[in-house]
Amino acid sequence: MCTERQPNAGEYELTEVTSFSDRTDQESDRSEMVVIDCRVNAKGQREEDALLENASQSNESDDTSTDQSPVPPVPLKETSFTIGLQVVFPFLLAGFGTVAAGMVLDIVQHWKVFSEVNEVFILVPALLGLKGNLEMTLASRLSTAANIGQMDTAKEMWKMIVGNLALIQVQATVVGFLASIAAVIFGWIPEGQFRMGHAVLLCASSVATAFIASLLLGLIMIGVIVGSRKVGINPDNVATPIAASLGDLITLALLAGISTGLYQELDYNDYANPLVCVFFVALTPIWILIARRIPSTREVLYSGWEPVIIAMAISSVGGLILDKTVSNPNFAGMAVFTPVINGVAGNLVAVQASRISTYLHMNGLPIAEPSPPQQKCPTPCSTFFGSGMNSRSARVLFLLVAPGHLVFLYTINSMRGGHTTLTYIFIAFYLAAALLQVMILLYLADWMVQWMWKRGMDPDNFSIPYLTALGDLLGTGFLALCFHILWLIGDRDADVGD
Repeated sequence: MCTERQPNAGEYELTEVTSFSDRTDQESDRSEMVVIDCRVNAKGQREEDALLENASQSNESDDTSTDQSPVPPVPLKETSFTIGLQVVFPFLLAGFGTVAAGMVLDIVQHWKVFSEVNEVFILVPALLGLKGNLEMTLASRLSTAANIGQMDTAKEMWKMIVGNLALIQVQATVVGFLASIAAVIFGWIPEGQFRMGHAVLLCASSVATAFIASLLLGLIMIGVIVGSRKVGINPDNVATPIAASLGDLITLALLAGISTGLYQELDYNDYANPLVCVFFVALTPIWILIARRIPSTREVLYSGWEPVIIAMAISSVGGLILDKTVSNPNFAGMAVFTPVINGVAGNLVAVQASRISTYLHMNGLPIAEPSPPQQKCPTPCSTFFGSGMNSRSARVLFLLVAPGHLVFLYTINSMRGGHTTLTYIFIAFYLAAALLQVMILLYLADWMVQWMWKRGMDPDNFSIPYLTALGDLLGTGFLALCFHILWLIGDRDADVGD
């Protein structure tokens, strides 16, 4: 409190200045209004302007907080038990879906189209990876949008739904086409053999499978996310696993059925395969026009291709490993386990990446701050043994790996699937590979999501494709290594299950 009089300055009088602002305290944003009363003269007017300007600057933060009220949504409070309870059911459902996909692959690997056109095996991880490239990314985007209130009104919800469905149809068509080119390159170029009929068959099968599977799974994802919000369940915990529960099975069944039908047409109709390619590619401009009309998908339409295409290439390398391994009769038993080990890892890491992304969005942390604080790269200890919410969920997800795989292995064995006896040594090698795979992926998710966030890239659009593709590559590589080691040490019952 201060009172100041200037008798020689005319009739100016500063009656009272009240301020509780501590200018040395950088954490305080609150100050009280400066009240002045003056009678106009030249000197007094200049002092009044200066005081008013200082008062306006000191109250800028208060005006922003009270008038605009940018209060971020409150993050959901979840304990380890709550996370596990919400994740375990969709995790098991997704796991049984991958088991069913493995059983299908174990059967169709003996079909004529797979034996005559071996490059179809290269398409398997790339097309199954679409659930990570497209459907899980869609689920992550919509889950984040639902959690931060961007789907609260019917108008906003339908804009998000239509725009995202159109977007994934564009991406599915392009990825399916590029996957067929990768299959040609990885399969035929090294051997010096090329057949145009088989190339067009791969293109038609891949594009048709990607388009139809993405449309069906996209509709399922939308229903799951909207329903989850209505019953009070965090969509991040259930959407991505359910995307995979039917994703592998639907995609693999479509690939086997479509490729078989188109292969049979090669002997009777030379135009069937090219017409299928042209039909689905011709629909692409329509989906582009729809996706461009929605602001939330327009940016992804222009900038979201890099992770999808790179992830497809990584998955295709895993497909090459699968092709070269299952082509050897001694390792035919690998086919039934490949979708399981890759699917489980992809489901878990997608849940973690989606949760970390939602955490960053809900806490109001700006993407790519002008001068982001320097933070240490996360270590495995901080990822799995920290006290934060993300470390807690990483521990829960990692602890689900071994029990989940034991259940899935028992299911495969009870259904007499595969070509491998479940000996103790096989189970030990298999679980070691699965645990190492998930441990690497969860750590990469912790590092990658925050790294992308600090560089202005939305993790919902960029992280999951990379992580699931790396999961396919690691899972297929580790599983092939297990089968080779088991063969070397004498576990050679490849005919079991025939």
